[in-house]
Amino acid sequence: MTKKPNPFDAVLVIAFGGPEKIEDIRPFLTKVTQGRVPAERLENVARHYELFGGKSPVKEITFRQAEALRATLEKRDMPLPVYVGMRNWHPFLTDTVRRMSQDGVKRAVGVIMSVYQSRSSWGQYQADVANAIAETGVDLSVSYTQPLFDQGGFIQTVSNRVRECLEKAPEPDRKEAHILFTAHSLPYSDPQVELYAKQVHASATLVSNNLNHADWQLAYQSRSGRPQDPWLEPDINDVLRNLQSRRVKHAIAVPIGFVCDNIEVLYDLDVEAKETATQAGITLLRAKTVNDDQVFVNGLADMVTRAAEMPKMS
Repeated sequence: MTKKPNPFDAVLVIAFGGPEKIEDIRPFLTKVTQGRVPAERLENVARHYELFGGKSPVKEITFRQAEALRATLEKRDMPLPVYVGMRNWHPFLTDTVRRMSQDGVKRAVGVIMSVYQSRSSWGQYQADVANAIAETGVDLSVSYTQPLFDQGGFIQTVSNRVRECLEKAPEPDRKEAHILFTAHSLPYSDPQVELYAKQVHASATLVSNNLNHADWQLAYQSRSGRPQDPWLEPDINDVLRNLQSRRVKHAIAVPIGFVCDNIEVLYDLDVEAKETATQAGITLLRAKTVNDDQVFVNGLADMVTRAAEMPKMS
């Protein structure tokens, strides 16, 4: 049987980006927020980055994910170069699509490293890729894989991460541990906020079914914007305070809305939420993000393969 030709010349991994040193923090945050976030909130977030030396792990981990994806595709007899382009920091998408064109790439499959769809996530990523192509004038078309929220490799990796935390809890407390699935909050002004929340719930349900663990709920984190604007709730810190009245002693925060470590995970969960939990008398464990776990990477490779098998590029 003749092997179907690969319609793609390359893979483009598209991620958020993050500062690499202290001097990068405020230019990075200014680009991310574009004046939509109050200055006081911006300075608070800047201090969070400063606690970690000004360096976000996003770039390093994204490049590890990309290299693991390239190696996995090669093992599947689908050798493709894998490029990384960032929305908000180096390597910017404009620089990446220009380099792709210089390398002779004409058709790429885009892998958006944002789990859930919304205007501010998927919509903005796709718009930024289109703008980068238009700005550089390159002859490049990009189609996209399906979103990650219900992808088997993602769900399995998150499930494995939660199991690791459950195994750390004392035997009598494991069944009573309260699992908190967290995702970045989103303003109700986003036209796709309901789709976003639905996909978050779908992911959490799939993982909890894998674990056969009934005691779980959703919480949101890292909201920004004006205080008077409504955002998705409940906030994880409010949830932790409420759990105190239920006499919950053990909880697990599962950052199901993120595919790698970032400041929202390292500060908002590991520092802020943990402090809230301690004040509420709760032992809070935090499940690892999927990062470059091979099960997750296998799932990414599955998505690229399926995209290549589609009769038409979308």
